[in-house]
Amino acid sequence: MTLLWKILLGIFLTGRLSQSQDLPEENIEQTVLNEGTEGGVDVEEPEGPGTDISQPDHRQPCAMWMGGVPGTPGHSGKPGKDGRDGRDGPRGEKGDKGEAGEKGDPGQKGDIGLAGPRGFPGNPGLKGARGESALSYHSAFSVGLSELVPTTNGPIRFNKFFYNDQHHYDDVSGKFRCVLPGVYFFTYHLTVYTKDAKVSLYMNGKTIMFTFDQYQETNVDQASGSVILRLEAGDEVWLQVYGDEAFGGVYADNTNDSTFSGFLLYPDVPASALRR
Repeated sequence: MTLLWKILLGIFLTGRLSQSQDLPEENIEQTVLNEGTEGGVDVEEPEGPGTDISQPDHRQPCAMWMGGVPGTPGHSGKPGKDGRDGRDGPRGEKGDKGEAGEKGDPGQKGDIGLAGPRGFPGNPGLKGARGESALSYHSAFSVGLSELVPTTNGPIRFNKFFYNDQHHYDDVSGKFRCVLPGVYFFTYHLTVYTKDAKVSLYMNGKTIMFTFDQYQETNVDQASGSVILRLEAGDEVWLQVYGDEAFGGVYADNTNDSTFSGFLLYPDVPASALRR
């Protein structure tokens, strides 16, 4: 509080002093003369202008006649609050392109997407090499009779040829001899006349099937049969009248035929042979 009072007093005295210095010079001289006359004492003029040699007036405040001592400077005040942010400056120019960073780690595998639309058909491929075909293996025959069967209990020798290009049927023995192993189809159609007929199909001396027809007088009958067999190379197949001459009614002439036929359905050839 003492320091504050000193400061206020110094400010007040400084203001009063400046007011007294602003008075006109004539008023100051007049005041001095008047005060000297009243006292009956001659007072020398002041050596310089503005010199106040009058006596202090005890009726006036001390500020009118006494200069105070300058006060000590005050302490620095607290920092003020931060000012408001300024406006954004103009946008700078585009910088140079930076260097590429290092390759990152692979991410996790994503879900399988939906199937896309079907594409256009591709161009046809090149024609492949010609392969082996079962049709390249042929074995077939078709033969007939020209007269009544003369003997029984033996192979019927067909002497009328419709087809026998591979010569797998032997007209001398009356037997078909297998050259190409595989599956074969055999069939026969016989005309029966003058007596009963009983015919069997043999394979390697074993009876495979029988056909019997009972002759009716004044009629021409027909007897037939067919079978599928798997044959190995060297197997033999033939037709034979089974029994004595009473069953030898197999007949043929210019207008009636008795036939025996067979052909290979598909070969049973090793894979190595097929690749040749």
